[in-house]
Amino acid sequence: MIGLNKKHNPLYFLCLSVFLLFIPFLGNTQSSNSEQVKRVQRAIFIFNFAEQVTWPNQSAKSEFNIGVLGTDRALIDLKSLSLKRKIKNKIVKVVNFKSVKDIKGIDLLYVNNKSNFDANYILNKIKNKNILLISEDFKYKSTMINMVNVGNTFEYEINTNNINKENLLAKPSLKKYSISSSEKWKKLYKTTEKSLEESKKNEAAKEDVIIASKKSLESNKKTINAQRDSLNLAALESNKRKKLLDKLSQQNNLQQQELKDKLNLEKELEETILSQIEVLKQQEKEIKISEQKLNAQKKDLKNQALEIEKNREIIENKNTKIYNQKKINYLLIGLLLLAALGAFLLFRTYKIKQKSAIALEEKNQAIIKQSLLLEAKNDELEQFAYIASHDLKEPLITISSLIDILVEDYGTQFDKDGQLSLQFVKQTSDRMTKLIDAILAYSKLGKSKTYSKVDCNSIINILKSDLQNVFKRTNATIVIDTLPVINAVPIEIRLLFQNLINNGIKFTKPNVAPIININANKVTIEDKQYWAFCVADNGIGIPEKHKERVFSIFQRLHSREKYEGTGIGLAHCKKIVESHGGKIWLESKEGFGTNFYFTIPV
Repeated sequence: MIGLNKKHNPLYFLCLSVFLLFIPFLGNTQSSNSEQVKRVQRAIFIFNFAEQVTWPNQSAKSEFNIGVLGTDRALIDLKSLSLKRKIKNKIVKVVNFKSVKDIKGIDLLYVNNKSNFDANYILNKIKNKNILLISEDFKYKSTMINMVNVGNTFEYEINTNNINKENLLAKPSLKKYSISSSEKWKKLYKTTEKSLEESKKNEAAKEDVIIASKKSLESNKKTINAQRDSLNLAALESNKRKKLLDKLSQQNNLQQQELKDKLNLEKELEETILSQIEVLKQQEKEIKISEQKLNAQKKDLKNQALEIEKNREIIENKNTKIYNQKKINYLLIGLLLLAALGAFLLFRTYKIKQKSAIALEEKNQAIIKQSLLLEAKNDELEQFAYIASHDLKEPLITISSLIDILVEDYGTQFDKDGQLSLQFVKQTSDRMTKLIDAILAYSKLGKSKTYSKVDCNSIINILKSDLQNVFKRTNATIVIDTLPVINAVPIEIRLLFQNLINNGIKFTKPNVAPIININANKVTIEDKQYWAFCVADNGIGIPEKHKERVFSIFQRLHSREKYEGTGIGLAHCKKIVESHGGKIWLESKEGFGTNFYFTIPV
């Protein structure tokens, strides 16, 4: 065996050289791991800041939006963390902005000082947009929340004034652990500069170690080559000695083999003789046993002969019984034939009924498949309307945003006709947005299956308070009887009454105060009880030929200049009532108001 002798062993030098080669790689691995940890810390800090700040009307949003300004690796880290973690129990969406002008539709903005953006310029652009600005390595008190690199972690300071200007509220715990003075901020910068200088010195020392290790490797290679040559010579001599020893051992083995063969032959002869003697003894024992078995069989034969004679007598008695039994069997066969004929007739009628039942079952299955197919088609149409409406909103938002930019930056350069055209385009895009929102709302109606007890009186009272300004402006009044408590979806019933009341206020004659009467009665239709509601107004009325048309989506009887609106309110009402299992209709005379009737099952 070859030991690890430090002076003469080549394995020692080989191990040492490999270790020296891997020293710089180990250093690089540690630095890359610490950098990776710091990147994860940055993303976690940003998520925690968001949890410690309160936004106005945040509960109305379905997702939390984070923006990253400039080209920064933090974009990747925030996106990967958003797959595992939520903010305020909302899905997190991360987007990138190349310039400050592009910033929109976000709740939080992150920017690094390396991107060379001006803090004051950013604050002016996001003013009054309820956006939290988180910066890294900016000047003290220059943003809202500013992070600074300290070794392998971060510290931060907050500017409460800038946060409050955007109607945001920072929790006390966020202020408690922040940096409270500019002196401490300067000290942190000094510590970061010292850590940078120390890291540079460590890298220079590592480079010196690498140069020394390369020199030692070259010398070690020379010594290893010399030792390999000496080992090869020693191996040749040992091979010659082994050949001589092999020849001597072969001669001894031949002599020993001859002696072993003779002894084995003698042992085999003795074993064969002994085995033959044991076989003869075994045969004698088997002969004695076979004689005993023969004697026992003779006794069994005598006993069997006696039993055969007894069985003959028994068989004769049974033959007489069998003859009598045959007569009885013939009678039974006749009865069975009659029973089989009756069973066949019953089976035939059963088969006829079974075939008719199978045919009915097949028809029922076909009806069920058709109903399922219709439901699937309806779902697909509603999904198509939702997706189409959602995709249509994005170009409209872009158009309205571009118009706002034109008005803001170049509005003074247009003449009166140009400014009027921009105003018309803006109004048209806003109206289109309202129509798309109406389609989205229409596609969602009837989806909720959560029914509860709804007090119609309380819903009307809530609508009165919500529409208080409209009532004052139009001098409108509502007269209601005692309304029932129904089983329905509360938000849809509220939308139903709201649309009918708004119609009664909107479509009124000039200089006439709107009066709306609401009542309900219990009725029976086809052995089923319903609540029949009536919402009556004193408006302009609806012509007889347009009674059914008004319930269709986007159907208008008047121009937008005369009566504003999207033309979808009564279509909403129809879908709500029918999804609750009722019907809606109207009775009207042009110039004398309209009575809207609808039913809800009791």
